[in-house]
Amino acid sequence: MTDPQQFLPLKAVIAHILLVLAEGDAHGYGIMQAVRERSGGAIQLETGPLYRHLHRLFSSGLVAEADQGARRKREDPRRRTYRLTPLGRRVLAAEARRMEELMEHSRRLKLIGHPQPA
Repeated sequence: MTDPQQFLPLKAVIAHILLVLAEGDAHGYGIMQAVRERSGGAIQLETGPLYRHLHRLFSSGLVAEADQGARRKREDPRRRTYRLTPLGRRVLAAEARRMEELMEHSRRLKLIGHPQPA
């Protein structure tokens, strides 16, 4: 079993891609749109960089291609859908814990305030 810590810290764009896939399978365009929306427009992925990131995530075992049979049934068989692997989920959880610790340290140093209840 691979240690999620070896992937940390994640670049912001990678964390956003993994967060999108944590919600469910998605194709490239859907990932680009969701990342743009989640980041408030701060991260605007173009097609080339997105697919380079996905290729690295795929090679690292964090992302896999979703059901290929379903892809063949769709209108465009070239469209690939991606999913988060169990390792990808563990890495994303480890990153969230790392960020949570950072936030707690920042609060203790009074760099930021405590979140307000909704």
